[in-house]
Amino acid sequence: MHTYLIRKPYFLVPMVSVLLVALVSGFVPRAADAQMPAVPMDGMVCTPGTGPMMSPTFALTTKTGYIQTADANVLYMWGFSEGANPYQYPGPVLCVDEGAMVTVILNNTLPTPVSIIFPGQEDVMAEGAKAQPQFDGLGNLTSLANAAPPGGSVTYTFTASHPGTFIYESGTNSAIQVPMGLFGALVVRPTAGQYFVYDDAASAQTSEFNHGTPMASGEYLVLQSEIDPYLSMAAEKWVEQGQPFNFDLKNYHPRYWLLNGRGFPDTLAPNYASWLPSQPYGALAHIQPTNDNPADPYYNPLYYLERFANVSSQPLPFHPHGRNALVIGRDAQPLRGAAGEDLSGETFSLVAASGQTYDALFHYHNAESYDPNTNPIPVTDPGWQNLTYGMYYSGSPYLGETGAIPPGQSTMSECGEYYIIAHNHALHQLTSWGVVMTGPGTFLRIDPPGGCPPMP
Repeated sequence: MHTYLIRKPYFLVPMVSVLLVALVSGFVPRAADAQMPAVPMDGMVCTPGTGPMMSPTFALTTKTGYIQTADANVLYMWGFSEGANPYQYPGPVLCVDEGAMVTVILNNTLPTPVSIIFPGQEDVMAEGAKAQPQFDGLGNLTSLANAAPPGGSVTYTFTASHPGTFIYESGTNSAIQVPMGLFGALVVRPTAGQYFVYDDAASAQTSEFNHGTPMASGEYLVLQSEIDPYLSMAAEKWVEQGQPFNFDLKNYHPRYWLLNGRGFPDTLAPNYASWLPSQPYGALAHIQPTNDNPADPYYNPLYYLERFANVSSQPLPFHPHGRNALVIGRDAQPLRGAAGEDLSGETFSLVAASGQTYDALFHYHNAESYDPNTNPIPVTDPGWQNLTYGMYYSGSPYLGETGAIPPGQSTMSECGEYYIIAHNHALHQLTSWGVVMTGPGTFLRIDPPGGCPPMP
């Protein structure tokens, strides 16, 4: 199989139509297959590892495969897969508990040495010896644990000493191997409980809106990456066709930027969508309004959590429209002052540097509580002839309501839910090799309280 660089944006029309129909109709993801564990259609998908909870083992195998981009291109890539599972991009999201003794077995099938580093983890061991990069007194790299090519294996062990969001990635020739796909996310859960991101449980009872540490009823991953298709082609010719590796890193220039391994509109597709067999993770955030009234049947006081991580070579800004991100942690450290004071704060555009992670809370609060009967919106609808209807508009401006759609129009709305865009704020990166609105963009979907009723 060869890489095909097909730059035909008009292919996007049928692709978008198929995707949106599948999204709204509740397409059953690949996880429904007998071989796959059940996973949610949206939200972060954890790989829990095997063995006891406090000593999980992960087997990561380097594999080659192909991914699809939203401009109808197909790219050859590398990646980590769990055990003998098929190729995937990005690697599995490894989820462990704080204090767990973690074992990661790397099996290398590539014709080049590969290693894994775990930034933020202390005392990582490889085959019983120090695994993180070791330097001599002059600053020279003296050791790094590699899995030999091909067929080599290395076993890493470490204690997940503190909670937060981390990345893992190849530590060998990382300028080539990380852009080729050898990376993933590592999530360490705190001992404070399921509704916490960090362990400072006392501050959660006193800080405004309890925003110091609690996690909400939904958890989402925003893992940003980049691809240079010419690096991809050079690697394919080398590994698959036996040609010399011919790529000058001075010419490295990304043409694709992705969220969780996908570009828009594929980011909206469910986890394990069958038409994206190598890109299992969606990026749609699917929530309900926050409700602080305990007497309400739809009481929902908790915020939602987004874990941001950037494995690209440059800072990437991410802008969620209509909602600020309440940043509570950076690089797996809670934002606290020397005296323990809360230093978290809101931002409308979160810029993650290369290798950086953030933990942020968000919510949707229906502040005006508009209702067509008891609290109508105090403006006059200008009428169909003066409006442009989007494909997600339900025909009504009220959450949970539907209305008439002009003749010739259609809607993807299920039950009057809202859709608000979130995207990379460097607009030249919100592309697939220049094709606009096909890069790292997604939606926040807000269902009415209680959620949408099941589709008939």
